[in-house]
Amino acid sequence: MAYRYQLPDPSVQLVDDLIIRHIDPGSRVIDLGCGDGRLMKRLQDELGCNVAGVDVELSNVEAVVRRGLPVVAADLNKGLADIPSDTFDFAVLSQTLQQVQRPRQVLKEMLRVASRGLVVVPNFGHWRVRYEVLRRGRTPVTEALPHKWYETPNVHFMSMRDFRELMQSIGLRIVKERPIIRGRAVDRAWAANLRADSAFYLLERTSG
Repeated sequence: MAYRYQLPDPSVQLVDDLIIRHIDPGSRVIDLGCGDGRLMKRLQDELGCNVAGVDVELSNVEAVVRRGLPVVAADLNKGLADIPSDTFDFAVLSQTLQQVQRPRQVLKEMLRVASRGLVVVPNFGHWRVRYEVLRRGRTPVTEALPHKWYETPNVHFMSMRDFRELMQSIGLRIVKERPIIRGRAVDRAWAANLRADSAFYLLERTSG
């Protein structure tokens, strides 16, 4: 029986649409932490992309297979050594970077196997996060960080400023940055690190 596509919630739809707008038709795309393959299916159907996924959760791998898409059951924390360099045009890492043990290594690897990287991460610099920590002394729970501290899959927390510094330190260039504020991705915004609950980045290697 064919897998039935279910429309995601608006925030997920926003991120998917944003990623799709930055991928060229017919591209080779690998989705790292691909979940149930929702985005991969859209890339294949709408842009004619050659897609592949990687996920560690068996239920996600099974869901991707039911969609008729290729997927590898693997842990990103163990690297991408089995994937040759420059195999893909784009690598996607959406709401996954904060969940891996070694973000620097994963970012380097994604830009080894692909020419460009598309990353979406929650912004720990958001004002609600700061309020929870400074005023209430509590581990923050927000729309972008919805889990209690004892249930969260997130291992690392970063702000937009932290992410920029990390890119500079490992030799990756931010081609495009889009703060996501109140359900909208914007080109520019005042005090973006304070107002954005998450952020989108288009990355590429720096020359030399």
